[in-house]
Formats: sequence, structure tokens, C-alpha cells
Amino acid sequence: MQKSTSEQPKIVRTERGLSISGTRITIYDVMDYVKGGYPPHFIRGLFNLSETQIEAALEYIRSNHDLVEAEYQQVLKESEALQQYYKQRNHERRLRSLQAPPKPGMEAAWKKLQARRAER
Repeated sequence: MQKSTSEQPKIVRTERGLSISGTRITIYDVMDYVKGGYPPHFIRGLFNLSETQIEAALEYIRSNHDLVEAEYQQVLKESEALQQYYKQRNHERRLRSLQAPPKPGMEAAWKKLQARRAER
């Protein structure tokens, strides 16, 4: 992490991981676009960062490449696991909702919906 005698660190570790100081933007957010080949001015505009903030993030990524890359890969792995979990969970919930009986007072609408589904 960068420190000088007169200013605060520009990259800090938070509960979300390595973040740009004063923002909720992580280095991993920036890494997605760096790896995608986007230019710094695009990334800066996308996240509404100052020139100093984007330069600090890119410099930190360059100077600590191995550490950042290892953490980035872990973040991607965890993200993929979460996506799979919620995909499965939502699928199960959808199946349960389709099998649930109609709410009281909605029986006529339910029969009409079932008839239309059968027509397809």
C-alpha cells in the first residue's frame, strides 16, 4: 500500500478487499476492465474516479501484480460459486411457486392461466 509522509494511502484494505481510498470501488472491479483491455480514461469515467485515484489503482496493480492477481482469482472463484448457488436456489423457488395452489380468491384466474398454458 502506498504511503507518503503527507498523504493518506490511496489503496486500503477493507472488508471487501483492496479498495480505492474514499470509495467503495475495489481493485478487483478495476481489474475486470484492465483485463478486458479498456483504457484508463474509460475506467476512470465508468467509476467516476479522479485522475489520482485511477493512477494509484493502476500503479498498485502493476507494482503488486502477483498479490493482486491471486486475490482477483479468488474473488472470481467466490463470485462464480455464489452465482451457481443463487441460480440453483432461484430454480427451486420457481418450481415451488409453480406447484403451489392458488391464493384464496384467485382460483378463477388460476384456471384461466392454466388453460392458456395448456394451449401452448
